[in-house]
Amino acid sequence: MPFAAITSAALFLTACGAGSGATGGSDASGVAAASDAVPTTDVVSAERKDPAAAKLLPAGTKRLTVAISVGGTPPGTTYLSDGKTLTGQDVDFTKAVAKVLGIDLTVDQASFEAILPALDSGKYDVGASNFGVTDERRKTIDFVTYINDGQGFATRKDSKLSKITDLRQLCGLNVATGAGTTFEATLEENKHLCTDAGKKPYQVQTYAEPSAIWSSVQQGRSDIVMSTINGLRYAVARQPGLKFLNEFHRLDVGFAFKKGTRLAPAFQAAVNRLIADGTYDRILKKWGTTGSAISRSQISPPEIKG
Repeated sequence: MPFAAITSAALFLTACGAGSGATGGSDASGVAAASDAVPTTDVVSAERKDPAAAKLLPAGTKRLTVAISVGGTPPGTTYLSDGKTLTGQDVDFTKAVAKVLGIDLTVDQASFEAILPALDSGKYDVGASNFGVTDERRKTIDFVTYINDGQGFATRKDSKLSKITDLRQLCGLNVATGAGTTFEATLEENKHLCTDAGKKPYQVQTYAEPSAIWSSVQQGRSDIVMSTINGLRYAVARQPGLKFLNEFHRLDVGFAFKKGTRLAPAFQAAVNRLIADGTYDRILKKWGTTGSAISRSQISPPEIKG
């Protein structure tokens, strides 16, 4: 598994090799994008340590191990044109929090679906891959929220599909999504809606690589994609032949930790510091995700319903 140990001042600048490229985030989503389309504005380096937030860390905390998956395109985690520098919205938030807390980070790239179980085992201290906060995940994971994203749909421009307000509209279709995501869970849990209505169930097609998801749709093997709202909007805006259908369900998104972590109050204070000093807004503007802003970070809030 690719690995890089680096200081917070140069976070994500020297990651070795390619990650496993899972759809994250909430599970990030994306297509291969031209490197010159990736925002490169530095919105983090001016951030300074906040002693009050740093005091909330467990005594002696100097370095944490962060797991992150590479989603393929912004606003999820991707590479700059050098093929090794990681960038993306989650990267910027992680860098900024590390600077506020005055800590160094060891960055370990991992597949999206492997990160949460590895937190529970103690392999990683933090997961930073656009993880949606759900009641099921809160049973074993603690979260510190930093944006509000969620679930949406996209398809080919020539598709007759329109706004999806009920999963029964998917009956009989092939639905592509990321492995280990909230989207896969939502789809699998609700398959019965079709059979209960006497209709042919939809088929859930899961992929670890975002490029495979979009290839499946473009080549007609899948009818529709379910993924993150922000990731879908970004992909559709930059790849011909696609259309964003609609937001389906909003979710809070946060840093993920092992249940019972003592790190959560410090991370919450750091995010709130970023909101107060304007760095938070600069990060969202850089990635075009101002519609996902939150007013204050929370620790493991209940899942947003409806």
